[in-house]
Amino acid sequence: MSLGQIIRERREQLSLTLDEVSNRIGFSKPYLSTIETGKVKNPPSDELLSKLAKVLKFERRLLLHIAHVEGLPSDIRKEFESSETEKEKWRQLVKNIVNKKVKVSNLRRTLARQKLKFDPKKKPLAPGREVPVINKVSAGYPTDFDDLDYPVGIADDYIRCPDLHDPNAFAVRVVGDSMEPKFREGDIVIFSPAAEVHNGDDCFVRFAVPHETTFKRVFFESDNQIRLQPRNENYSPSVVEGKRINGIYRAIIRHEVL
Repeated sequence: MSLGQIIRERREQLSLTLDEVSNRIGFSKPYLSTIETGKVKNPPSDELLSKLAKVLKFERRLLLHIAHVEGLPSDIRKEFESSETEKEKWRQLVKNIVNKKVKVSNLRRTLARQKLKFDPKKKPLAPGREVPVINKVSAGYPTDFDDLDYPVGIADDYIRCPDLHDPNAFAVRVVGDSMEPKFREGDIVIFSPAAEVHNGDDCFVRFAVPHETTFKRVFFESDNQIRLQPRNENYSPSVVEGKRINGIYRAIIRHEVL
């Protein structure tokens, strides 16, 4: 059912005329009529849809969601709707298993009947996760760091990263030149807490006391010592006690700022 059909059906259920709706939301009757009949040339604005949702007693963002989906290119919309249908089938299957309406012993048969495929090794392709840019990291000597008290995944700025699936990934802007020539001041670097760290990796290093961070290559020495090695040969490495560090996160993507 199209957006216009949904709006018209709800309006008629509430016994409202186009004139009444028009007066309540401040948009003309002819324009509302073109929306309902699907003849509108320009898509309804978010403001109009929000007012309609309130008058017609829809969930607050339902009409916005429907309109945005309808505005997608046909190929992307088809893929999105197919994905939503499959997710709904999975939700119903899990619900039926929990309520013991489907026996686990019959799961393969149920999956085949619902045309659901399960491949634990297959990773979904995606346009990329939006990674929060939380602050700046010094590519020089350790400096005070403030992540601005953002919850995990939240920030004022974001950067999209292709095929990145770590929900705890974060990004910072580089300050200083100790990681040149590979990383330059102003570059945005994405770090993944889920990525395994090896000797020689470029890492965001967080100190426990004092509350400082730095961006260096990391080498694990004997006696729980960690060598922090700049890439810029004009800077000397430093060696710190492992107990001073409470976080080492490997760099996985660099976005060069031109």
